[in-house]
Amino acid sequence: MKKLTSIIVAIMLIITPMNMAYANDKENSTSMNISSKSAILMDVGSGQILYEKNANDKLPPASVTKVMTMLLCVEQLDSGKIRLDDKVQISDTASSMGGSQIFLEAGETQDVNTLLKGIAVASANDACVAMAEHVAGSVEGFVDNMNAKAKELGMKDTHFVNTNGLPVENHYTSAHDIALMSKELLKHESISKYLTTWMDKVVVGKKQATVGLANTNKMVKHYQGTTGVKTGFTQQAKYCLSASAKRGDTHLVAVTLGAETSPERFKDASSLLNFGFANYESVKLCAKDDNIATLTLDKAENNKVNLVAKENLTVLIKKGENKDFTKKIEVNKNPIIPIKKGTSLGVVKIYQGKNMVGQVDLVNTKDINKASYLQMLQRVIDSML
Repeated sequence: MKKLTSIIVAIMLIITPMNMAYANDKENSTSMNISSKSAILMDVGSGQILYEKNANDKLPPASVTKVMTMLLCVEQLDSGKIRLDDKVQISDTASSMGGSQIFLEAGETQDVNTLLKGIAVASANDACVAMAEHVAGSVEGFVDNMNAKAKELGMKDTHFVNTNGLPVENHYTSAHDIALMSKELLKHESISKYLTTWMDKVVVGKKQATVGLANTNKMVKHYQGTTGVKTGFTQQAKYCLSASAKRGDTHLVAVTLGAETSPERFKDASSLLNFGFANYESVKLCAKDDNIATLTLDKAENNKVNLVAKENLTVLIKKGENKDFTKKIEVNKNPIIPIKKGTSLGVVKIYQGKNMVGQVDLVNTKDINKASYLQMLQRVIDSML
């Protein structure tokens, strides 16, 4: 019995510190007293979840819906399918939207820059409809694209019915899904200037009236390092918020849904972000467009092809943890030519010990065309010589 007692005591001494450490971590995150109905804290770089409360509950998002609307618009911008100076004819449907708006008039013409500014800064419902019609030809077509993008991003608890979040049946999402689409939106540098604008103005209407804009996301002014994203409110949804901030290489997004008051949503988001920045840090392993590898293609016009990182790759670790990482590069040595610019031709994988902690695709920076017969003949001769 003495030996058995000694063994039990020894085991207790070994296990207790581990349990205490785990309990302390859990206590640190739960002691924030998040009052919102649903919430999540996610690392933008890796997608790692640092805190969640009812994060998969399907809830009305109000104007936080516009994160997806902006995402589809900036994807079109970055691909060159639309431009900031494109002229957009404002329809009766767009001008008739209620709620938050920049007071567009049917028949007037606005540019994409003004409409995006209206959506991001003033949460303008009329601008959302105008952009949807410009991008997809109709609101219905644009909403279909929103749901398709949600599926592509793995947003399993989401269904959109409109572009702006005005109350309607069967329009819902979750804190987790909002974090996913916010994370995707923040990859696009072209939207950053809109999301972080505190005050601005636009000229609208046939009489060219000046309308002042004030950002509905008060964290833009009051929280250090804020990078976005979007607020929302309806009587049904209550006060909602997707809030992101960056300090150093650490970029976090906090989502709160169903807060009873506006101050509560900002307090909850601030608490979540403070917790993340206090306890975690991101290590940047490579940046978007970093030259990672060179691929040799004998049958290509230019037989040396530079492969670059498709996007930033960061790893989130607890402060004080080991920062030793190794990388493994894998490339497709026999791709079918011709190859369009931006095609994934490899991957770089990052390991911490034996565990893979991140990866990013490697893409070509130029179109790859077949070599001519003369080039091929010259290479054969050079090889022989």
